[in-house]
Amino acid sequence: MHRPEEKPAPAIRHRRQLRNTGITIALGVVLFTVGAVGLSPSSAGTPDAPASASSSTGTARGIEASRERVKRLPKDPVSWADLGMALVQQARTTADQATYAQAETALRRSLALRSAENLHAEIGMGALAAARHRFRDALTWAHEAVATSPTTPASYGILADAHTQLGQYREAEEAVQKMVDLRPDSSSLARASYAVELRGDTDRAEALMERSLRAAGTPGERAFAHTHLSSLALEGGDAATALRQADTGLALAPLDAGLLEARAKARAATDDREAAVADYTAAVAAAPLPQYLLALGELQQSLGHQDQAEAQYAVLRAQETLRRAGNAPADVDAIHFEADHGDPRHAVTMAEAAVRERPFLAVHDAYAWALHRAGRDREALAQADEALALGTRSALFLYHRGAIHQALGDTTAARSDLERALATDPSFHPLHAPEARAALRRIDDTP
Repeated sequence: MHRPEEKPAPAIRHRRQLRNTGITIALGVVLFTVGAVGLSPSSAGTPDAPASASSSTGTARGIEASRERVKRLPKDPVSWADLGMALVQQARTTADQATYAQAETALRRSLALRSAENLHAEIGMGALAAARHRFRDALTWAHEAVATSPTTPASYGILADAHTQLGQYREAEEAVQKMVDLRPDSSSLARASYAVELRGDTDRAEALMERSLRAAGTPGERAFAHTHLSSLALEGGDAATALRQADTGLALAPLDAGLLEARAKARAATDDREAAVADYTAAVAAAPLPQYLLALGELQQSLGHQDQAEAQYAVLRAQETLRRAGNAPADVDAIHFEADHGDPRHAVTMAEAAVRERPFLAVHDAYAWALHRAGRDREALAQADEALALGTRSALFLYHRGAIHQALGDTTAARSDLERALATDPSFHPLHAPEARAALRRIDDTP
């Protein structure tokens, strides 16, 4: 990974650890806005979404301040690592591949200045790898960070994220528990919430996220907690609470793309779909990420606005061209988009590559749907079962499996999954929720 060097003397190491401790909380905050991918398994886009960030203006100011610092202190590895972390955060909220490259340059510069026991750069490289969906690399960097400082909670955050996305859920839970034991703050409690949500315990997930909100020390942390409390409420069919949580968060961070998405979903659930379009449009303006583009396009399609939908799909196709050119892993939204609005056979190829690198439950679900759309339903069922193996309460996953069961002629299993999907969240998708109701009617009408 990088060349080790002679260990520093104990006194020097102690002083370095004091300095590290002084910014550990800041690292934890940035890490959770950067590296905590997959914080809500219930929708097509969210598993790949970045955690809600504070305003882009604040991020830009932080980057500018970091640039000024490295100009003054060009041989300070911590300053270069801080710049790298700030750039990773910006890239996760703007989908700008060039910014990822700048982040790596800054982090590599930090490692060149201090190749061993460089906690800040190790965590930064882990966050960068996670943001790029290179989770095996993220795991390697997380282990290096833990070895450098076994008592730094942020290191275990990267470790938990990597294990989760690699389908190593027990190991992820152990890392989260260690993080909570070291510091039960907003970041660690939010990860604990997510760990139990994956196993279907949404009541406990909500309680832990409420604790995360109470422990939040920054507007970004509070916005993040409100985003996911809104998501949890909507997963439970409580659109009014989902809307209230999103509105509360947006009062703190009016331009937060994750909160705008949360409010768009809540408004769509209350049939205020034109307002939902406005929120998705604002989210795309703030962060043109695939999940927002796809959600806006499909909502416009459900309203009969085909031209507006195609405008979003055109951007998604352009992003997919860039992804292929850069040989980056496909995300869940790209697979769903190709399966539903492109070539299902190509979606299968994308999903096969994705699940090899990232055997996370949401990727298994996307693979199942691609296989189904390509007419390979027996293979699809195995992947759909894998997606639901932990007991995750996801209306979308259940709908996908229900459609697969129906295609295989198992109407009893299809009815069970489709009814559970609609009971979990009646408005889980602007196109698929009506399709689920239509599928149930067809089953009822079959002699």
